[in-house]
Amino acid sequence: MPKINVLPKSIAELIAAGEVVERPASIVKEAVENSIDAGATHITVEIQHGGITYIRITDNGCGIANDDVPKAFLRHATSKIEKAVDLDSISTLGFRGEALAATSAVSRVEMFTKTTDEDFGTHYKIEGGEEVLYEEVGCPDGTTLIVRDLFYNTPARMKFLKKDVSEGTTVSAIIERQALSHPEIAFKLIRDGKQTLATSGDGKLSSAVYSVLGREISSTLIPVNLTLDGVKVTGLVCKPVSCRASRAYQFTFLNGRYVQSGTITAATEQAYKNSAMVGKFPVFVLGVEIPFETVDVNVHPAKTQVRFSDEKRVFTAVYNAVKNAILSGDTRPEIAVTPPKNNTFLHMTAEQYRQTAVNLPVQEAKPQPKVEVNPEPIEPKAEPVRLKADNTPFFLRDEFKPNVPQKKTVVDIVKEEPVKEIFKSEPIIHDVKVEEKEYSPKEEIKLIGEAFNTYIVAQKGDSVFMIDKHAAHERILFNKLKENHVIESQSLLVPVTVKLIGDEYTAMINNVSLLSEYGFEVEDFGNESVLVRAIPSMLSKEDAEGTIVEAAHSLSQKGNVDLERIDDILHTVACKAAIKAGYITSDIERLNLAIKVLGDNDIMYCPHGRPVAFEIKKYNLEKYFGRIQ
Repeated sequence: MPKINVLPKSIAELIAAGEVVERPASIVKEAVENSIDAGATHITVEIQHGGITYIRITDNGCGIANDDVPKAFLRHATSKIEKAVDLDSISTLGFRGEALAATSAVSRVEMFTKTTDEDFGTHYKIEGGEEVLYEEVGCPDGTTLIVRDLFYNTPARMKFLKKDVSEGTTVSAIIERQALSHPEIAFKLIRDGKQTLATSGDGKLSSAVYSVLGREISSTLIPVNLTLDGVKVTGLVCKPVSCRASRAYQFTFLNGRYVQSGTITAATEQAYKNSAMVGKFPVFVLGVEIPFETVDVNVHPAKTQVRFSDEKRVFTAVYNAVKNAILSGDTRPEIAVTPPKNNTFLHMTAEQYRQTAVNLPVQEAKPQPKVEVNPEPIEPKAEPVRLKADNTPFFLRDEFKPNVPQKKTVVDIVKEEPVKEIFKSEPIIHDVKVEEKEYSPKEEIKLIGEAFNTYIVAQKGDSVFMIDKHAAHERILFNKLKENHVIESQSLLVPVTVKLIGDEYTAMINNVSLLSEYGFEVEDFGNESVLVRAIPSMLSKEDAEGTIVEAAHSLSQKGNVDLERIDDILHTVACKAAIKAGYITSDIERLNLAIKVLGDNDIMYCPHGRPVAFEIKKYNLEKYFGRIQ
C-alpha cells in the first residue's frame, strides 16, 4: 500500500480553492454577497477580460477592523457562525468562511478596508495564500477587493476557462441576480471600461427589473403579494400573453438568496395552466420568505439549491400567490395603432387639403370591360350543419341564448387544490380572505360585425374588441366543464374503432375509468386499437376519433399527475366541441358571445393560452386618423 502523506498547507489550499473558485464569476458572487452582508447600499463591480485578469468590488459597507483583516483570509474564518446550532437559522448570504481564503490561494489579492470608528484604513496584499503587505492607509469607509491574475499559479486550470466574453457574461448574470434580489442596493457593473448595468437602489423591485430586464419585459409584469401559512410571496410575474419560449427570465429568491427551486418553479408554472400558450414559460421575479429554520441552505457548495422541511406548504403558497396575481392583475391585450410616418395630410387644414387636391394631376378613368350579368342570383355557399351523435343539429345558440347574463362574482383565489398533482395527497383548500370582484357588462356592448367568419368585432365603451369566436367558445366550454365536474354522455349508433400506437395505446387503456368520468366509454379492442362506444354529448360524432387520438397523446405525456391529465381531457373536449373558425353564426349568437366574453375577465385566454380578444382604444384610432395630436 502506498505511504500516506499529510499534504502541505499550500497544496491543501489549492485543492480547497478548486471547490469554491471555478471561474471569475465564483469570486464575484462570494465577494458581492459579503458586501451585502456588510450592509452596503452601493456596490460597484469592475472586470477586465471577463474577470480573468482583473476584478474590483467596491462597497460602502461596515468594513473590516484592522486586527481582523488577516483572519478574514484564513479558511473557515467567519463572523456569521459561532455554534453548530447557528446552521439551523442562517440569515446571511455568506457563512462558510472560505471565499477569501480560496480566492487568495489562486490569485493575487489586494484589499482596502476601513470601519467607521477607525481613524485609518487597512491595506492588505496576499498572493498564492502568502501575505505580502499589511499596512495602515487612508481610505473611505467600506471595503475594496481587487483580484488579479486568476489561476496564475495553477496554469492547468486556465484551459477550463471560456472566452473572455463568456466569462464576462456569467459575471453579469451574477450581478443581475443580486440587483433583482436587493433593489434597495445601487449596483453598478463596468466591463472593460464600459458601464453595462446600473440600478437606482430606490428599493422598488420594478425599478431593478427595468434596469436588468429592460422596458419591454418590465411593462408586461404584474405584482404578486400574498402571505399564506407563514410563507410570504412577493415579486412580479408576467401576463400570460407575455410568456416566453424559454425559462431564461425566471428568478427565484429565498430569504434574499438566489436559488434554483423545482418546487417554486413548478408551483408558478402550474398557476399559468390553461392561461399560457403551450410551450411558453412565464417570466417571473419572485421572493419567498419563510422561517430560516425551515430551510436548509447548506446542501450545495454554491448555495444555489435548497431543501425545504415542508415542500407542500411552499408549493401551495406560491401557487395561490401567483394565481391570485394573474386573476386580479391581468388585462386584455391591446392592439397598438401607430400613425403612419410622414403623412402630411394629418396636419393639413381643410382649406390646405382642398388646395392640394386641386393641384393634383387628374387621371382619366380607364374603360371597364363589359361583364354579362347572370340573371339568376347565386346562392351563398352554406356551411355544413354539424350533427350530434343522435343526428340532431348542433348550434351555438344552444349555449348562447338571447339574454344578458346575470352579474357574477369571481373570487381572486383559486379554490381548487394545486398540491394533489405534485404530492398526491388529499385536497387542501385554503380559504384566503381576499377582496371579491364583480364582473358584468356594465356598459352597452354593440355588435359591429365579423371578419373572415372568425373574428367578432364589438364595441364597448371607448374601445373596439376583436374576438376570436373559436378561442372564446373553447374557453367558455372548458370553464363550464371544470365547474360542473359531470359531463353528459351520448352513445354512438355505430361504435368507432381508433388505432393507437405504443405509449398512447397503453395510456388510453390505463385511463379507461378516468375517461368514463368525463363522458367517454372506451374499451380495449386489441392490436393497439380501442373501441369508442360513447362520447360527451357536446361533441359531434365526427369528433370522436380525433378527440380520442389527442386525449391518448396527452395522457401518454402526463404520467400519473391526475389534475393535469384531467385538464388535458377537458381541453380536448372543449376544443373539439367549440365552434370552428369559418363557421357561419347568427348576429344574436355573436352578440351574446361578445357579451359573455367582455363581461367576464376569466374568459381572456383559450385553454391553450391564446388570447380570446384584443382591444383597440378609441384614443389610438383618433390619433391614427389625425383627429387628435
